[in-house]
Amino acid sequence: MTERAFTVVRGGALTTVQDQGRPGHAHLGVPRSGALDPGTAALVNRLVGNPDGAAVLETTLDGCAVRPHRAVTVAVGGAPCPVTVDGRPAAWGAVVRVPAGAVLEVGRAVRGVRSYVAFAGGVAVEPVLGSRSSDLLSGLGPEPLAAGTVLPLGPGPGPAPAGCDGVPWPGVPEGLMLRVRLGPRDGWFTERALRVFTTGAYRVSVASNRIGLRTEGPALERAVTAELPSEGMVRGAVQVPPDGRPVVFLADHPTTGGYPVVAVVREADLAAAAQAAPGSAVRFVRG
Repeated sequence: MTERAFTVVRGGALTTVQDQGRPGHAHLGVPRSGALDPGTAALVNRLVGNPDGAAVLETTLDGCAVRPHRAVTVAVGGAPCPVTVDGRPAAWGAVVRVPAGAVLEVGRAVRGVRSYVAFAGGVAVEPVLGSRSSDLLSGLGPEPLAAGTVLPLGPGPGPAPAGCDGVPWPGVPEGLMLRVRLGPRDGWFTERALRVFTTGAYRVSVASNRIGLRTEGPALERAVTAELPSEGMVRGAVQVPPDGRPVVFLADHPTTGGYPVVAVVREADLAAAAQAAPGSAVRFVRG
């Protein structure tokens, strides 16, 4: 095994290939997808000398394990987690050299949800609509990692930079605060429901995924009970399904939907939403 590639030893709960996504295809029913925490994905790429948009691995909760066929430089960031090379402790949030045939193990997140693994040269799966990202909703891009899968790596980009213009994000605070702008369908809810939405306490549901952050907490009462024709959806839209519990759409969200959107979360807050573990407290505030 001498090619620039790696074999998956353990795929974990959900590990996918992600880059900065495929914007501009919503009219085809294709969401942007891409890394849920794009800032961290860009940062680990910089650590190994890649451009920000190179494809990385995005793990969920319990990490993954891979065996490179040739020696490769890697960096693991995002949700803090133990990192080992052939069972020996290695650095998280810094450059690590993994010898050919050694097993890089990315362990369970100790805080947050998603860790990111960058390889010098990037994960070089074939792009679809200009992106290498896995999209769980449309099925575009490579399948989630499974044991035995072999994925190619691109040519090494040269020496990694001596420094970096940021630090790995250590995770999310115990309480997640999401700033929202009400609308476009806030008029479909009672005044009391809007007060509950912006003052009530919610928690992240275990049913959350790359499509959306689902919440548990007080239901929002509708003022308008009519059916809503399907309309366009954006990342960060807070849709309210029939059970009344808000859902924050994330990277793999549907491009249209028939339930009212009570508000939209600020783009800058969505990375934190993607790192909020099940059971984490969530508050929606106007701002």
